Amino acid sequence: MYRKVWLSLLLVVLSACQTISKQDDSLYLDLGGKVGISKIIDIFIYEIGETEEVVHHFEDTDLDRFREKQIEHLCLLSGGPCVYTGDEMLPVHQGMNISESEFNAITNAMIRALDTAGISIAIRNRLLAIIAAMRADVIYQ
Repeated sequence: MYRKVWLSLLLVVLSACQTISKQDDSLYLDLGGKVGISKIIDIFIYEIGETEEVVHHFEDTDLDRFREKQIEHLCLLSGGPCVYTGDEMLPVHQGMNISESEFNAITNAMIRALDTAGISIAIRNRLLAIIAAMRADVIYQ
């Protein structure tokens, strides 16, 4: 009898642990997975290049590395199965003194990229809410 109760309890605990550890990947899937995110980042990089207000921040950037790390980061932020191997936001942006206006310009470049990629407003807003949370690590550093 005790063995049966113990086994039932163990199954309940294991089931709860599995539920807790399961990551919500719905945004990742809504963005089109790795392929969709890669497309969004490619468009985003183009949009940054067309944004006079911020393009100077990227003059010495290794674009291949930037692309790779942006894909990893967006994949991770959206709940995808990626590992981000880039640097933390705060140290990367220290010394850049990015203004609110420049942050908004980069955010607008992302919005244009999402629109061009055919991402709906609802999905776009879910992603922008995540990006907005990083604002303090980016501006005036």
